[in-house]
Amino acid sequence: MNETKQSDKWKRNAAFFIAGQFLSMFGSMLVQYAVTWHITLETRSGGVMTIFTCAALLPMVFVSPFAGVWADRYNRKNLVNISDGAIALVTLAVAVLYFFDIRSVWVLLAAVMARSVGQGVQQPAASALIPQMVPHEHLARFNGLQSAAQSLTMFAAPMASGALLTFLPLEYIFLIDIATAAIGIAIVFFCVKVAGVPKKEKRESGVKAYFHEITEGFRYIGKTRWLKTLFIAFVLFSILVSPTAMLTPLQVTRSFGGDIWRLTAIELIFAIGMTAGGLVLSAWGGFKNKFSTIIFAWLVCGITVVLLGVVPNFWIYLGVMLLCGFILPFFNTTSMTLMQTNIPQELMGRVLSVTTMFSGLAMPLGMALFGPLSDLVQIEWLLVATGVAILFGTLVLRGRKEFKAVVSG
Repeated sequence: MNETKQSDKWKRNAAFFIAGQFLSMFGSMLVQYAVTWHITLETRSGGVMTIFTCAALLPMVFVSPFAGVWADRYNRKNLVNISDGAIALVTLAVAVLYFFDIRSVWVLLAAVMARSVGQGVQQPAASALIPQMVPHEHLARFNGLQSAAQSLTMFAAPMASGALLTFLPLEYIFLIDIATAAIGIAIVFFCVKVAGVPKKEKRESGVKAYFHEITEGFRYIGKTRWLKTLFIAFVLFSILVSPTAMLTPLQVTRSFGGDIWRLTAIELIFAIGMTAGGLVLSAWGGFKNKFSTIIFAWLVCGITVVLLGVVPNFWIYLGVMLLCGFILPFFNTTSMTLMQTNIPQELMGRVLSVTTMFSGLAMPLGMALFGPLSDLVQIEWLLVATGVAILFGTLVLRGRKEFKAVVSG
């Protein structure tokens, strides 16, 4: 009877957490797409868009290590809600300025930077909170379901944002984000019941203590062989898939035609694939040996990336893109599950914040390399080269004994 109650408790917590985070994320992505398209239409400047891209990314990267310390010091559920609330307040401030006709690209730039800081605090806290809430044997399924929910926002938010921008001013879209954030925060605050993490020792205060705790996260990764291997694989994978993530719209324009419906189709198909992959992983849980799941994901992803560079027909291309989106959760979600299962709770926030920081940097680093190359060589060649590199990485991972040992256990 007690086991049934415990099972019902964590499932209830998990369901409410996913629902709250889905609402909050949907509103945030609605604003993200609306601001991006508004700036694109207003400025038509690649330089301005580059500035906005950096503003949306770099503050999150720099605040993540400090956010990891906070996630290991303080109540993680409260950190998730406070950061979501702070993002909503920033959005409200911009909406008020717009209602008073104080409209400027620089107002939006400041808002994007502030929202990025909030996201940098929210992500490590949310990732570290999950293993407190979900039994370890169910983490893979929970993370698969959460991945599907996140992918669903990638599918729904662009369509909703585009539709709303056709008949609503930008400030009203900001209000929608505030409403969804308020509901999401209320759901997590009132309905998710999670105990705090037991602290092994009293935490010291001061800047020196903070930096000491930040370096503990890096040291733990450095001395834990399986985690270091997984971490390197995670970063390299993010770099190698950057042409697939960022350059395929340009490839489609050059090779198949610049029709808007084609660009919309690849975005939607990819999101549908990721949603389906997350749902399948949630229902199945992956192979019993998590190592096999990760290797399977690398293998299939490498094949699909190569195929994206060689298929001559757009409809076949869409089918390959669907498979590419489908397989990504099998690597990303399984990697997160391994970390959540094996990292000590008192270090969880700091280690996951390092992951957030470097995964945030990996994509821009990849684009800094492959973006200029795309003007010198065909994007198809870049896709084939990165796909082959992913396949080679599959062979390297298969030979890592320390990685195989931990994921087998």
